[in-house]
Amino acid sequence: MNTAGVPSSAFDPGRIGAVDVRNRFIKAATFEGRTPGGRVTNDLIEFHRATSAGGVGVSTVAYLAVAPDGRTDRNVIVLRPSMVPELTRITEAIAAHGAVPAAQIGHAGPVANAKSNGVPAYGPRRQFHPLSLKFIRAATRDDLRRIVENYRDAARVATDSGFKILEVHGGHHYLLSAFLSPFMNRRDDDYGGALPNRVRLMREVFTAVRDAVDPSVAITVKLNMTDGVKGGLTMEDSIATMKMLETDGTIDAIELTAASSFA
Repeated sequence: MNTAGVPSSAFDPGRIGAVDVRNRFIKAATFEGRTPGGRVTNDLIEFHRATSAGGVGVSTVAYLAVAPDGRTDRNVIVLRPSMVPELTRITEAIAAHGAVPAAQIGHAGPVANAKSNGVPAYGPRRQFHPLSLKFIRAATRDDLRRIVENYRDAARVATDSGFKILEVHGGHHYLLSAFLSPFMNRRDDDYGGALPNRVRLMREVFTAVRDAVDPSVAITVKLNMTDGVKGGLTMEDSIATMKMLETDGTIDAIELTAASSFA
């Protein structure tokens, strides 16, 4: 209730795409730190059970990688079929208390720690990673095609596990954000240069994810508005990107964010 005695709209039921939610409160995909070795733990399940029992409308399991090279480090869960039984334990715990289970999925790209992961990190261009002390590889067209398919497969794993909302990470210079940013993306092919080229990978990923799941599943994007670095993404480009995704019909909602995890 507000001071005038009128119920706050934050407590009213809402809808994201085809998904009904009991209120407007969402546990965001903030890092839980409860997946040692990339496994689901009882601690992680209890965290989301308690959040859901506390009354949120949506409880989002933080960053789940679409491929081993998409992890930020070795303790991140990879969305592979073998993880369905473990992940289902989380979604069932969330749903049992009336909240909607959501998963944030993505590819860390240049933010990935190759030394921790034991596999190369990829980005729009070759550059040095100050944490892993290794060079990030410039993704080839074959790499990008494979990563798009990784997203498609990961989306199926997530929905097979019971997640009703998929939030695709498009911020903080993770892979999709890195390709969108003129600061990070200095390519001269179809994936670099003008905005339509820089947003190409993101559009391909969302098309793949949308095609992979049932229409009853909502798809959202966490999108940088600005990078916070000189020569980075502008507000104008971010708004234009949102309009492209809306035109494609591949997203149901947008979460606004900003800044870089790398630069």
